[in-house]
Amino acid sequence: MPDIQLNSQIFDLAFHPTDSVVYTGLLNGSVKAFRYDEQGQHHQTFSLRPSKRSCRCLATDQDGTHLFAAGKARSIFTIDTSTGTVADTRNDAHDSPVNRMKHLLPDMFCTGDDDGCIKLWDPRKPDEIRRYTHHFEYISDFLWLGDKKQLVSTSADGTLSVIDIRGKKVEPLARSEDQEDELLSIVAIRKQVVVGTQLGTLSIFNRSQGWGDCVDRVPGHPQSVDALCALPSSYPSAHSTILTGSSDGLLRAVQLFPTKLLGVVADHGPFPVERIVVDHNGEGRWVGSAGHEDTLKMTDLKDVFEDENGDDDGDGDGDSDQELDAPTPTDKENENRPDKDDISTDEEGQAHSDSIPNALEPEPGDESQDSDSDAPKEKKRKRKGEMDSLAGKQKKGRNEIDTEPSFFSGL
Repeated sequence: MPDIQLNSQIFDLAFHPTDSVVYTGLLNGSVKAFRYDEQGQHHQTFSLRPSKRSCRCLATDQDGTHLFAAGKARSIFTIDTSTGTVADTRNDAHDSPVNRMKHLLPDMFCTGDDDGCIKLWDPRKPDEIRRYTHHFEYISDFLWLGDKKQLVSTSADGTLSVIDIRGKKVEPLARSEDQEDELLSIVAIRKQVVVGTQLGTLSIFNRSQGWGDCVDRVPGHPQSVDALCALPSSYPSAHSTILTGSSDGLLRAVQLFPTKLLGVVADHGPFPVERIVVDHNGEGRWVGSAGHEDTLKMTDLKDVFEDENGDDDGDGDGDSDQELDAPTPTDKENENRPDKDDISTDEEGQAHSDSIPNALEPEPGDESQDSDSDAPKEKKRKRKGEMDSLAGKQKKGRNEIDTEPSFFSGL
């Protein structure tokens, strides 16, 4: 898809949960919506400016009929997506600019501001449900764990906290130790939670082992990891691969189990990548990325991952053809061949034959076999029983043998 050009820097983006529509929040306070199709064509559907101050965060409700927007104005605007107009305004919702927003349940969403305050909201009510003030630096990202009804937040104060939204306490359910680094982004994969940091390290938390400290750290990014996103579950590598956005301007695909850089998905040049979102509630085809520029990049995941898998399959077929072209008897013999420590060299074999009676000397028809014993074709013709017997003699001294009488009767 061609890049979507805007007239201001993009702070945040959000996709309609079921329709092919993307919303952008801009530095000049505008909110713009674009419709796109499978061929990559797009056109603007609406544009409005609810505030003259920057729009930092966006979130849609469950069915996509309303879009919530907030930012430096400290107010929360509810936008009707069908008409592109402001349906409701919560003035002075926070005491400081709102930095992050997340939709949780059909009747609940959350916001986090620059002072570390987290608030839970009911879209049907003007006032917040609860507020949490245990963080003292700005809220950088949210993660919703629907199975546990828990909200995980990351902050620039170096800690991660877990809030049980079903409880009425204003204290978090759990909080990590100080990680001595700014925590900027978060995503869940398997039973682990991955956190991006200012130093470029990915910190891995295990939900089953508690939230006190990370269980592993994955270095590799040259600069801060400002955005993280999971792959759609339809991709085979979704259980072990995530998308990372770094300050060096690259959107990468990183495999965690085991750790491996798979490649670059998009390049924003010198501009940091601060937002990564996959359409259709994370199960779609397009991934949108934005940074400190006036461009929204839309990348087709099928072109990135399915073509890559196709190339891998092609290489695998080529390898299998080579294996089929190789002599199959040799392959079978390689499976049954004794360890290299049990195979004697020609000189050692000659030494053994000098100490063995004449009954062990080869017959005239077998001279070529002994002289070419190092050739692969001749090795495959040896019976396993013969090689095992010779291997057993090699382990003895140079003038000692230990064989069964039945061995001599067959020669």
